[in-house]
Amino acid sequence: MNIAALPASLSGVSEAEWKVRCDLAALYRLVAHHRMTDLIYTHISARLPGPENHFLINQYGVMFHEMRASDLVKIDYDGNIVEDGQRSRRVNAAGFCIHSAIHMARHDLMCVIHTHTAAGMAVAAQKHGLLPISQHALKFYGHLAYHGYEGIALDLDERERLVADLGAHRAMILQNHGLLVAGRTIPEAFNNIYYLERACQAQVAALAGGAELVTPPEAVRLHTAEQFNREGSIEHYEMMWESCLRLVEHDRPDYRS
Repeated sequence: MNIAALPASLSGVSEAEWKVRCDLAALYRLVAHHRMTDLIYTHISARLPGPENHFLINQYGVMFHEMRASDLVKIDYDGNIVEDGQRSRRVNAAGFCIHSAIHMARHDLMCVIHTHTAAGMAVAAQKHGLLPISQHALKFYGHLAYHGYEGIALDLDERERLVADLGAHRAMILQNHGLLVAGRTIPEAFNNIYYLERACQAQVAALAGGAELVTPPEAVRLHTAEQFNREGSIEHYEMMWESCLRLVEHDRPDYRS
């Protein structure tokens, strides 16, 4: 990815942080491109390198399709904005609760995505959860968590329960709410939300048809999940990411600004 020059307003930002900012802004644009937004009410975050335990999240009120690297807000685990000149910016309180929970507990994960899509909310309302009826769904077979609805995520006490329900997984359905995925890298997180969203879309469409569904045998389900989650997947996600960046390469304003 071609990294643009650092804006004067962020002159103290390291080269490593600027790279994360540009990738995260591109991720916001790609989520918008694939129509997985809900006005200003969902959020994506990325952990920054270093021992400070800082992460980036969207400035509350900026639409996903217009997100720029300089729009992202750097905060700590207590929700404090930690960059000079940016303390007047707002961060979604529910977004902080959800994202800080995972960043605090799962240092193996860099990026967290939360969405409210029609298909994701529909499956989140179905008692049986995600059914193993599509190749996309089988990516998550045995690798998907569920978290019961507790209301708008404003109570910081929920963080402990959310993390406990997530366990060692990188994807979770927030029942009666939406979808949550994470990744060791930004490309992996994007791949996870793309596949989980498509799996939900396929399930809603298949159930709407009213016909009897075909379910692969258990051995095939396990084999397919293993194929998706085998070693070397990170390199595949990087290849996918570089291709997807071309979808937002010429957007204006430039996400790398």
